[in-house]
Amino acid sequence: MKTVTLIPGDGIGPEITQAVVEILNAAGAEIEWDTQSAGADVIEKEGTPLPKRVIESIKRNKVALKAPVTTPIGQGFRSVNVQLRKSLDLYANLRPSKNIEGIKTRFDNVDLVIVRENTEDLYAGIERQIDEDTAESIKIITRKASLRIAEFAFNYAVKNNRKTVHAVSKANICKLTDGLFLNCTKKTAEKYPQIEYKEILVDNLCMQLVQNPEKFDVLVLPNLYGDIVSDLCAGLTGGLGIAQGANIGDNIAVFEPVHGSAPDIKGQNKANPTALLLSAIEMLKYLGQSDTAKRIETALFKTIKEGKALTNDLSGNATTKEYTDTIISNL
Repeated sequence: MKTVTLIPGDGIGPEITQAVVEILNAAGAEIEWDTQSAGADVIEKEGTPLPKRVIESIKRNKVALKAPVTTPIGQGFRSVNVQLRKSLDLYANLRPSKNIEGIKTRFDNVDLVIVRENTEDLYAGIERQIDEDTAESIKIITRKASLRIAEFAFNYAVKNNRKTVHAVSKANICKLTDGLFLNCTKKTAEKYPQIEYKEILVDNLCMQLVQNPEKFDVLVLPNLYGDIVSDLCAGLTGGLGIAQGANIGDNIAVFEPVHGSAPDIKGQNKANPTALLLSAIEMLKYLGQSDTAKRIETALFKTIKEGKALTNDLSGNATTKEYTDTIISNL
């Protein structure tokens, strides 16, 4: 039995968390939950959206499953996601993007993985107000972070029988920062002759992804580009409702969906738990519970393929509970 930190988040987070926990319990996952509240709902009581107890729990358990947490736009507290990644040094953000049978999309041959550097770039949050008309944000790229994310990407490619790694940048403009990132990926590629190494500018990548996404396999990117491109790739395969993610460090991993907290549908029993469930499936594999993960994945894909009980964002009219119950019955 493995103890895992569970962060239900806010917005639709608690609803989809309940759904996923029910499915994992029904499948017999060997997990005990250490539930820790975080996000906008705890600020009034504890003065911060990310209490110290949450960090301590993850450090103790080494693995966490996290639902979405609201991040205010343009004001308010900093992103809980960014704080978690920096506090725990979760330097690799892993976001697979693959078609699921039963979900109609413009493309039916997408199978790629985004490896996003997770700790620096503009997300370091180094900003200042120069005067009332001018603000400045500093982009940080280091050799250490670039080398280790490149190493992660190539290791992932080898372990998962991938053929190609594209390093993504805007080094024609950001010659020093993105140039350093490319130098590091190129140096790392020399250690992996069995993996084809290519480089591409991020704007060209975006154009090609919406024309020929089947050309791409593993993409390794600095933080900001990785965030943007991963949402684009989610759109290729059916949207954020099925977009899974993981934040991985040397000995700690936090699994979470890519989408936000969707406060506009909070409490309406219409949220889609698929992205969090797919993230939980990857967590089970990470924990060595691959048989259980496969059973849940099979039941999920059967539910989607049948199309009888899908949530609104998947072109259905089922409630969260109806969708969850159908997946459990398909186990």
